[in-house]
Amino acid sequence: MTYRISPLWWPVLALSAPVLLPRLYIKNSRYKQNLVQAERLNTSRMQNARELDLPELTQFSLTPIVEYKTEPGFLGSPGVSYLITTNLGQLLFDVGFGPENEVFASNAERLGFSMDTLHGLVISHLHPDHMGGFRAVRNKQVRLPIAVHSSRQKPCFLPEPADAEGFTPEIVTVPRLLPAGLASTGPLARSLFLMGLTEEQAIVARLKDKGLVVLTGCGHPTIETIIQMVRRISSEPIYAIGGGLHFPVTDSPLRKPGLKVQMIWGTGKPPWKKITDDDLQATIRHLNGINPKYMFLSGHDTCDHALQRLTSEVNATTCVLKAGGTYEL
Repeated sequence: MTYRISPLWWPVLALSAPVLLPRLYIKNSRYKQNLVQAERLNTSRMQNARELDLPELTQFSLTPIVEYKTEPGFLGSPGVSYLITTNLGQLLFDVGFGPENEVFASNAERLGFSMDTLHGLVISHLHPDHMGGFRAVRNKQVRLPIAVHSSRQKPCFLPEPADAEGFTPEIVTVPRLLPAGLASTGPLARSLFLMGLTEEQAIVARLKDKGLVVLTGCGHPTIETIIQMVRRISSEPIYAIGGGLHFPVTDSPLRKPGLKVQMIWGTGKPPWKKITDDDLQATIRHLNGINPKYMFLSGHDTCDHALQRLTSEVNATTCVLKAGGTYEL
């Protein structure tokens, strides 16, 4: 049996029950309120969304600087940072745990990455594995290792207010165009039990004679909701889907002592309910209905069991993203 919380923690939980249970009750009440609010926000945003004039790109490549799986010689981490290169420029999508571990700095140096070539930074959502670590979340400030800061100020596109040292913050409130010929879905909301109402944006690109590429960070709003918004901003077919889908069904890439963190936090369910194979099956059916030609899956928030099922059961050419690799479309 797979325990999300080690039995070693059970006596501690039992002793703390008089304090823990009232807090869980309050959290559950807020969680239910946020479920309603997230649905209202997303419905309103989709109703008000307008089609974007997405430029046709002749080049699109994705290079993971931070990912859980790695190419030989690169470091892995349960976070995300993707360098997106098009014929119109470069954007960095998320920064992993930033300076809180050596992964971003080490992999960036090995890849010869320079912030000076970027047209901007996009943060999918304000969680530690995407905006630069736990301190970044506490301070609401995007954090990067000092060694990779640019000599020039760049825009940082955020789904909700936060600081970004070395960048000019721009809050994305609706679907909009971004530098390098890319676009944002705008923020989409999800009620997360322990993390509150979470806003997350995804990236969209239009490839000439092919269709749309949709790139997610964690996919907290669910890929179903994200694709709904994509349909509002473009009528082009979905050519490729990449990034995180958050399916820690049997295991959690992010762990703390005795805790399989992603099986408890960030699932969209109360902590006493699990993400199941039935949930995964529903998403597989939805993905097959979308019928993308390619999928590029992140292992930073999805277990190997789920990755294997997605690879074998979605009718698309599928691979798992690795830090240090480059994926051309």
